[in-house]
Amino acid sequence: MNSPRYGADALTSFATALLDRAGMENDKSKVVAEILVEGALLGHDTHGLQLLAPYLADIEKGELATHGQPRVIADLPAAVAWDGKRLPGTWLTATAVDLACERAKTHGTCTVTIARGHHIACLAAYLKRATDQGMVVMIISSAPENHSVAPFGGRSGAITPNPIAAGWPTEGDPVMIDVSMSITTNGMVARMSKEGRRQPGQWLIDADGNPTDDPAVVTQDPPGWLLPVGGIEYGHKGYALGLLMETLTQGLGGHGRADPIEGWTGEVFVQVLNPALFGGSEPFLRQTTWLADACRAVPPRPGVERVRLPGETGLRRREKQLREGIELYASIMPALSSWADKFGVALPQSIA
Repeated sequence: MNSPRYGADALTSFATALLDRAGMENDKSKVVAEILVEGALLGHDTHGLQLLAPYLADIEKGELATHGQPRVIADLPAAVAWDGKRLPGTWLTATAVDLACERAKTHGTCTVTIARGHHIACLAAYLKRATDQGMVVMIISSAPENHSVAPFGGRSGAITPNPIAAGWPTEGDPVMIDVSMSITTNGMVARMSKEGRRQPGQWLIDADGNPTDDPAVVTQDPPGWLLPVGGIEYGHKGYALGLLMETLTQGLGGHGRADPIEGWTGEVFVQVLNPALFGGSEPFLRQTTWLADACRAVPPRPGVERVRLPGETGLRRREKQLREGIELYASIMPALSSWADKFGVALPQSIA
């Protein structure tokens, strides 16, 4: 049975109202809601509106700041560093992408680091803010309070999944990458463990270091851990990249695992590049479009319909859900209904 569908605008208004009632400044509520709904539109249902209920819980606990601005640590034309002061990571990151795009128009590039912000949700949800302006964008996030991923060869955790998203324009749709340096994510492991399902492969290890497909190991005592991309045999690649992600976020931002834990955190690296001030926008698009066309033209393996580009499925899903409504995962609206009752906010009406 299909889950109910909801209009994107209705979900955005609903999420904004909940955040407003929770005490967040309206300009921030709107951006947080837009990013969570954009994640849902792209099909990232563990990192879209599913996060709204825990965000509201953190506001209630005083662990997510609702008012104010980041503290500026450094501000050079193409290099900016902020102390996020526990403000919404989604709002901070969207603001950073917008600032970096504006400065890249003049300087060719701009990098923004964000320390001590809150969680930033789905990284892919920010990409079109830059690619729609003809820019190349990279966004990386890490969470120093979390150490759920085992380093290659180890049997306990040390780093986070450390996602990176990147996007760039072509003459058609942009290419959009959103991948973690672990095989799976904490959100997916938690969902599958709660539902009693197994992972599609041996993507975790138990406390003794044995590979397993059972997500429940992460809640056992002693716990199991996520494996880096590449798994037991080739995980040195994901492990190395994970260290790089933490260096660019926590190292450049100046805040991370060496500091006291403050709660659910997003340490962020945002970089925007303006092709117009490098080799030129038209040559850039000629190259990216040629490569995109060449990949799509490759004959598929047996059992594969066609070769696709990163982000292609998400963009098609986004178009469909804008037309027909967003199909939310079954657990999301029930989790939000108690907050709606608490704040006196009407639930959005389903359209299917």
